[in-house]
Amino acid sequence: MQDHTALAKAAVAGPVLPIYIAEPGLWAEPDASARQWDFAAECLAEVQRDLAALGQPLRIFQGEAVPVLQFLAQRHKIAALWSHEETGNGWTFARDKAVAAWARQVGIAWHEMRQTGVVRRLPSRDGWAKAWDAEMARPITPVPAGLRGEGAEGPTRIPLAADLGLRADPCPMRQPGGRSPAVRTLDSFLGHRGRDYRFQMSSPVTAFDASSRLSPHLAWGTLSLREVAHATWQRLRCLEDGPEAKSWRGSLISFSGRQHWHCHFMQKLEDAPRLEFENLHRAYDGLRPEVADPARLAAFCTGTTGFPFVDACLRALDAHGWLNFRMRAMLMSFASYHLWLPWRASGLHLARRFVDYEPGIHWPQVQMQSGTTGINTMRVYNPVKQGHDQDPSGLFVRRFLPELAQVPDAFIHEPWRWEGAGGLPYPDPIVDHLAAAEAARRALSALRKTPEHHAQADEIARTHGSRRAGLPMTGRKRLAAAKRKAGGGADGQLSFNL
Repeated sequence: MQDHTALAKAAVAGPVLPIYIAEPGLWAEPDASARQWDFAAECLAEVQRDLAALGQPLRIFQGEAVPVLQFLAQRHKIAALWSHEETGNGWTFARDKAVAAWARQVGIAWHEMRQTGVVRRLPSRDGWAKAWDAEMARPITPVPAGLRGEGAEGPTRIPLAADLGLRADPCPMRQPGGRSPAVRTLDSFLGHRGRDYRFQMSSPVTAFDASSRLSPHLAWGTLSLREVAHATWQRLRCLEDGPEAKSWRGSLISFSGRQHWHCHFMQKLEDAPRLEFENLHRAYDGLRPEVADPARLAAFCTGTTGFPFVDACLRALDAHGWLNFRMRAMLMSFASYHLWLPWRASGLHLARRFVDYEPGIHWPQVQMQSGTTGINTMRVYNPVKQGHDQDPSGLFVRRFLPELAQVPDAFIHEPWRWEGAGGLPYPDPIVDHLAAAEAARRALSALRKTPEHHAQADEIARTHGSRRAGLPMTGRKRLAAAKRKAGGGADGQLSFNL
C-alpha cells in the first residue's frame, strides 16, 4: 500500500477494483516453491486487511492472467490496468507480453509504474547511477485516503500452496511475510542490529542478526526500495560524532551501496532476459556438461557433499529460506567449479530455496559466480578455508550438522583428517577440492586468453558494466562526504541480497 504509485494513480483516475492473480503456470515453474508462496500469502493477508480499511477488499483470482482479465472486462467496465513494472523470470516476461497484446486488442490502456531504479528499454548504462539517485530521491507516494468502487463481488480466499500444485516445503525458521514484519525488520536494523553490518555480514555465525534481512520484503513488495533508501539517508543524517556513530556511518554507507547493487544486477536481466537460460558470454557454451551429474547435484541439493561448511550452509538455507551473500556466492562457486555442475541446475535449486528469490539479482549473480560473464574476476572459493575464516570454532557447522558434534575444533572443517572419522555418520568429500579447483581454473583461463573472448567481453562490459566510479552513493553532498570519510564504496564482493 505504501509508496504504491500504481495504486495511487488508479485511485485518482476513478473507481478501483484491486485484484491479485495467483497464476498456476508461474508456480509450476522450476524456480518456484511452496515456501515462497507461503510468504506471499502472508503478505496478501495484510494487504487484504489494509485495502478493506480503504473501502475496497482485494479480489484474489486463481488462473492465468489473460483469461482472468478477459473475464473481468466482460463483467465490468474496465477503463485501464495499473501495475508496477516487473523484472521477473522468463515466464513472467512472456505473460507480460501476452497481457500487453490482449490490452491492445480490447482497447484497454495498461499503465506500468517504476518501483525500483531499473530502467526499461535502457539505451545506455551511461548516467544510470545518477538516474538511480534521482529516482530514489523522489518523495514516497502516500497511501490513498480511500478507494472508490462499485461494490463488485469477487473471490477473496487466499489459495494454499497445495491449491497451486506446490509440494509441501517446510521452512521452520522462515521470516514471516507482511508489511508489519517488514517495518519491524527495517526499524530493528537501523535502530540497533546494523551497527556492525560491515564486519558481521560475511560470516553466517553473525549475519543472520547483523544483515538487514530486508531482501524478502523487497522481493515481495512489503517495502519499497525507495522507503529503505529514505530511511537509510535519514538515519545517516541523524548520526552525531563519536566512536559508535563512526561504526554506524560506515555500515550504513555500505548498506546504501548495496541498494545500488540491488538494481544494478536487476538491470542486467532487464536488458538481457536470455541470461536466465544462456551464458552471457557465449564462448563458455559447452564448457560444462549440459546435463548435471545426478550424484553430484543430489549431494549439493541435500547438503551431503562431505564438506562441512558447504553442507551447513545448504541445510541452514533449507531451514531459514535465507543465507548471507558471501555464503550464497560460495555455494554457487562450489557447485560450478568444484562439482563442475551446469549453473542453471544448481541455480534452480538455490532459487527454490530462497524465500527472497529475485530473478533479476539471482541469475546475473549465478553467472558471475560461475565465471560465465566474461567480465568478472574468477572467484573460486576454497570451501575448507572459508570454513576456517568464517566459522573458526565450528559453531555454525555443529548447529546444522549435529552428526559432527564430537569432532574436535581442529578438524571440524576437515573431519576426514580426524582419527575418529571412520565412525561418523557423515560422507567423505565428494571431490578433491584442491584438484577440482585447479582444473576449473585451467579450463576457464584457457578460454579467457583467446582474442575472440576479449572482443565479446568488451561488448558485454559496454552494455552491462557499472558506471558508478566517482559518484556519490545518494547524490547528496553531505552523504558523499560521509562516504569518503568512511573509506567509501561498495566492496569488490557483490551481494545477492541486502
